[in-house]
Amino acid sequence: MSRSGLLALVILMIGLSVGTAPARAQNGGVVNVYSARHYGAMEATFTRFTEETGIQVRLSQGTVQSLLERLRAEGSQTPADAFFSIDAGTLDLAADEGLLQAVESDVLIGAIPEDLRHPENLWFGVSQRLRVIAYNPATVDPAELSTVEQLADPIWKDRLCLRPATHIYTISLTGSLIAAYGAEAAQAIVNGWVANNPEYIDSDTRIVETIEAGGCDVGLVNQYYVARKISENPDYPVRVFWPNQAEDQRGVFRNISGIGVTAAALNRENAVRLIEWMATDGQSADATGIPGGNFEYPVNPEAEIHPILEAFGPFVIDPLPLTEYGALQAQAITVLEQAGYGF
Repeated sequence: MSRSGLLALVILMIGLSVGTAPARAQNGGVVNVYSARHYGAMEATFTRFTEETGIQVRLSQGTVQSLLERLRAEGSQTPADAFFSIDAGTLDLAADEGLLQAVESDVLIGAIPEDLRHPENLWFGVSQRLRVIAYNPATVDPAELSTVEQLADPIWKDRLCLRPATHIYTISLTGSLIAAYGAEAAQAIVNGWVANNPEYIDSDTRIVETIEAGGCDVGLVNQYYVARKISENPDYPVRVFWPNQAEDQRGVFRNISGIGVTAAALNRENAVRLIEWMATDGQSADATGIPGGNFEYPVNPEAEIHPILEAFGPFVIDPLPLTEYGALQAQAITVLEQAGYGF
């Protein structure tokens, strides 16, 4: 399949799942959000925001790629006041294309570290998610594990679960390999993953459940998918391994849930207030929303970390700037295509 074919397939397979589009008219009591977050905890978060501020959140949902395409197509006529993404790269593409506007806010500058927001304040991270190795301790000695790159080793043949090539988690992680090692070395790593005959599962939850059931021994997932299971069952058998933690290694791959105000926002003040709330009151670990309700790590250094996440232990993060992710997406898709990575 050609690169253009895979790009088209990415857009085709992600689909677009949206609610009824709000009317394009200013309304002092609402904020219209295009959201790539689909978790029930997010609805609870927005309900809490409405209860505390009186501002109603109107959601249109889809994948990050489909919502970005929608923003591009709608241009100045978009009803969206804010774009809420599960990927820094897609936010950065929106920023580079003029789809987001700068926000000057002392609250946000004080609450969100510099490396977790756009340098010109075009978007802001509101929670952190880490791509970890989930494993079954009944079949895997953690001493066997080291890096995501090492999953290309033949010892993991027929034992590995991965997300498909069309998912943004896979695309951004592959982009990080290109940033760390160059395209040729990244290609060799991805080729090794493919050679291990992984089972491609388009759900991190189902990857974790497949590991539990013995369908595979290891898989790449965001840490909160395991944390959710542990919150339901403290004895849940799947464990988290922090990859790439040795002194000479790059650290665990990080992405964010982040949000920016659209360039055409009619309810700009409400959108800014939503982001400020998410970076402050909405950060509490005992809240039903971000990050506590979904077991993501907070961005605000003053926020409490959920005890389940604390139990996962300390880790070193890959220092790759979040602003690099978007520029690497096209190369990452090429690497995945050339490897014959499943979709």
